[in-house]
Amino acid sequence: MTEKVDYKKTFKSLYIPKAKPEIIDVPSMKFIMVEGTGDPNGPEFGQAVEALFTLSYAVKMSYKSTEVPPGYYEYTVFPLEGIWDLVDLSMSERDKNNFKYTLMIRQPDFLTNVWFETFLAQTKKKKPNSYLDKVMFSEMTDGLCCQMLHKGSYDDEPVSFELMEKFCEEQGYIRISKTHREIYLSDPRRTDREKLKTVLRFKITK
Repeated sequence: MTEKVDYKKTFKSLYIPKAKPEIIDVPSMKFIMVEGTGDPNGPEFGQAVEALFTLSYAVKMSYKSTEVPPGYYEYTVFPLEGIWDLVDLSMSERDKNNFKYTLMIRQPDFLTNVWFETFLAQTKKKKPNSYLDKVMFSEMTDGLCCQMLHKGSYDDEPVSFELMEKFCEEQGYIRISKTHREIYLSDPRRTDREKLKTVLRFKITK
């Protein structure tokens, strides 16, 4: 095995940005993901998150089993991410019941479709969760984006988005849509709201 890959060091530009807007070109990455709608404070959201982390740790800990993917290397499990949009674009952006999301966790480069199916089947047997039936594995990229580190409550994110949009305008870019990505660096169950750290990112164009 190679030296342990820690996303906070190896991919610092993607996961540990400064608390001010910046332009970044996001490369293609592999993710497991689950789609959903509604208030993220509800129980279904929690089940979806649990399914993603359970499967992610199955991949990480596979080196202790007899089935180890070729090219396996030790790494830190990546943080939870979410792409957020609205079900009805005519409704308020603050109506959480109108949220549409795709939750995801990045996966190491060695994970393939075949190994994903293998670990998914194993996880369903060991730790059943109805949302495991909805988990998908795919590669995606955000491309050219504006991002920044938001500190504080999720409800205060509009303030950071305003800063980001103003920065883009000054730099000659425009936001493509209201769809955006959030990367959760803090566990809201164990962190005070004012200390939460979340990477905010949206796609842009010249």
